[in-house]
Amino acid sequence: MTSVPAQLLRRVIGSSLDPAAVLNALAEPVFCVDERNCFLYLNLAAEQFFGSSARSLAGRPLADLLPEDSPVFGLIEQTRQGLQSLSEYEVVLESPRIGTHVVSIDVSTVPETPGTVAVAFKERAIARKIEHQFTHRNAARSVTAMAAMLAHEVKNPLSGIRGAAQLLESVVEGDDRELTRLITAEADRIVALVDRMEMFSDRRPIDRQPVNIHEVLGHVRRLAENGVARKVRFVEIYDPSLPLVLGNRDLLIQVFLNLVKNAAEAIGRQRDGEIQLSTRYQQGVRLAIPGGGSRVDLPLVVSVQDNGPGIPEDLRRHLFDPFVTGRPNGKGLGLALVAKIVGDHGGVIEFDSETNRTVFRTLLPKAD
Repeated sequence: MTSVPAQLLRRVIGSSLDPAAVLNALAEPVFCVDERNCFLYLNLAAEQFFGSSARSLAGRPLADLLPEDSPVFGLIEQTRQGLQSLSEYEVVLESPRIGTHVVSIDVSTVPETPGTVAVAFKERAIARKIEHQFTHRNAARSVTAMAAMLAHEVKNPLSGIRGAAQLLESVVEGDDRELTRLITAEADRIVALVDRMEMFSDRRPIDRQPVNIHEVLGHVRRLAENGVARKVRFVEIYDPSLPLVLGNRDLLIQVFLNLVKNAAEAIGRQRDGEIQLSTRYQQGVRLAIPGGGSRVDLPLVVSVQDNGPGIPEDLRRHLFDPFVTGRPNGKGLGLALVAKIVGDHGGVIEFDSETNRTVFRTLLPKAD
């Protein structure tokens, strides 16, 4: 007897292609349950995830494999109560049968069969990116103590060195005067670097208000077109119905200006350079906050995409860490600061990169 999902897929695809073969080709576990939360269908990845064949699990309750207080059951019930689809990140699934897994979960109703719900687990995709995001956030915070120390132990002696160099400049001539100017310039450069690092030590809660993210992006585009991205073509793909973001306008400008600047530098001098700014609403995205039981809704997705050569493989894992950069003259603080600001907003930033396509996605909370 053909399973319900296979019947539906065959009707949609309308070809000789076997839908079961398509689902079995996926690396993510996908399964369907009926109105009693009993298994109707599992793909091969789901069989491996649960450690049993689809034949042996057919008709068995999902509760036989997962504890009844698992978040999966709550998500399934919410979809039946009106939400057609729902996603949740950083969910811990644990039982003696399957062990412990940290996954993101996508749950969708099957309208053609009332009560039937399709569930997909994603262990290798977004869940791991979100996990890395907390690592990036912690890495940014690790600069806090260093910044405070530098402000006290470095800036004060530098002011004395700079003053002495200026005094020497007034009494020396020729090449020696050039050396004193070099000392002054280098002291100023170090002070500017320390000032940038001091931003990491600011732990005060940010002032957040309802912000029109499209106005922020428009301002960022105007700044970039008159500065770092003068020869780059911009493409805007905005959702006009997007609600307001709960955020700090100035800090959000700093975030997206930094991302656009990085995109423009990645494109370099290539003639067909293009930066795409896009927004969309992603319903049902929630993020668990480490150390607490609450979950934050992050439905607003803002993307900055470029068609540059892509991010080198060896930089990707630590891209948001301080002092990591692929540019010869880069300081490696820009993306670390972006991660901190986004984290202070309660949001998440992630990226995908390949040749001719790199996209940074920022997930932000909406204003009530």
